[in-house]
Amino acid sequence: MSYLIANLPPIQCFVRKEFLYDFQSGHGEYEPCYWVSVKSIKGKALYIESLLTKYGALYDKLPISAYVWKTDLNIGELLPLDYIEIWDAFSYHISVLTKTTLSNLKCKVLMKDKKLYDGSYIFTIDSCHSEPNELNVSLSETPNEHKSFNIIKLDNGQFAAQPNNRVLFYDQSLTPNGVTIPDFKVSTNNFYCEDGLKWTSGDKDDFFYKIEKK
Repeated sequence: MSYLIANLPPIQCFVRKEFLYDFQSGHGEYEPCYWVSVKSIKGKALYIESLLTKYGALYDKLPISAYVWKTDLNIGELLPLDYIEIWDAFSYHISVLTKTTLSNLKCKVLMKDKKLYDGSYIFTIDSCHSEPNELNVSLSETPNEHKSFNIIKLDNGQFAAQPNNRVLFYDQSLTPNGVTIPDFKVSTNNFYCEDGLKWTSGDKDDFFYKIEKK
């Protein structure tokens, strides 16, 4: 579990140049880059650091809306940040991984305009509170509040960071033709295996101990 910053796969893409000039110039222009790392600051959008290969320069603290994977697109049709990433970071402690079962799967993302946008899964960013000696002031471990960020390469040229309940994944072998739209409820429970009131093994020193009712 990384604190504040974690490595990213070196995704080759473009940064919208107006983000490099604090929106004072560069509109409609692009610079090629590779993703380097992601920064998670509680209460702020995920910040991505990229290597601008033309300059050999690192530029960080840009939101996911600053990046596109193609340049033949209509700027006026790009989705705003609050569409492609609907939640700010939950914690300073993050992990980045590729969920192998979902690797490169096609998917559909439900945006705020209630439309489904096509894309492909890349990787996931998840968070928790991993320092027991610090006060937990986040909701990263609250079942009905925690969200992961699935990073999606959208067909419209953008990238998105979306929780599980906003994405449908399609596996050519596993997913049927007529997919059923889920109507599940959010899980509000914590689950535990140990219940010291019912069972115990604490007074045994046998290697193959028996768990006994209290």
